[in-house]
Amino acid sequence: MTEGAPAVPGAVAEFAAAKVNLFLRVTGRRPDGYHLLDSLVVFAGVGDDLNAAPAGSLGLRVEGPEAGALAAEPDNLVLRAARALAARAGIEPRAALTLGKRLPVASGIGGGSADAAAALRALDLLWGLGLSGAALRGIAATLGADVPVCLAGRPARMQGIGELLGPAPGLPRFGLLLANPRLALATPAVFRARAPGFRPPAEAPDGFGDAAALADWLRPLGNDLEAPAIALCPPVAEVLAAIAARPGCLLARMSGSGATCFGLFPTPAEAAAAAAQLPPAWWRWGGAPA
Repeated sequence: MTEGAPAVPGAVAEFAAAKVNLFLRVTGRRPDGYHLLDSLVVFAGVGDDLNAAPAGSLGLRVEGPEAGALAAEPDNLVLRAARALAARAGIEPRAALTLGKRLPVASGIGGGSADAAAALRALDLLWGLGLSGAALRGIAATLGADVPVCLAGRPARMQGIGELLGPAPGLPRFGLLLANPRLALATPAVFRARAPGFRPPAEAPDGFGDAAALADWLRPLGNDLEAPAIALCPPVAEVLAAIAARPGCLLARMSGSGATCFGLFPTPAEAAAAAAQLPPAWWRWGGAPA
């Protein structure tokens, strides 16, 4: 349950984990302008919390350390998800939603998408809809490219415009560090700044023996949005350098369209220790994947 939210009979709580793109390739573009992607996605053990309780109308309260960044938003993605689910079910959207916001906004780790996915899961339960996974994925796909993978909330190979999800290779135990310089990056602007051209999808093995083997495979794959993000937001390069300089770091890379960057470490303890060494003015976290 969201911290500070009252215990309400019949309420449903869902965790909205941060999404991390371990690699990201832009493989093409559809006639409608949407870019085609190839990515290996994992989820971190940090995220937002969503609480849904019975109510006579639809409302949303946002609280938590990152709530201020959403104060000017006229229509949160959580509310859009609630209305889309209700429309699919042919019912009136009625719920008191409380979002505990801990992830920075517009940061490349799918915070809004994870929140929307959590709303779909929570309200499907609260309203007793029992929709199939396929039906929920269909709604998720209308809300944003990252919402379908966040709906599942488990490691996945993500392709197409985000709607094509396949199993991830077998992943070893590893530690994950996330850091953001508290600067928002708009995804459309990053795509516009990208150099022309596309890359083929990556070839993936069945699994990895340890975190070092995973890092070795990821290293040449890159993130095709990292260079344009740095051009628009030079502090991203500072974050990457700071992560790479931490003892034990196996790989430092930007996630999604930025500005959040991640570090891969042999163990969660090493990732947590490294996060504590980064500038306190940054948003930072270290630990185990979800």
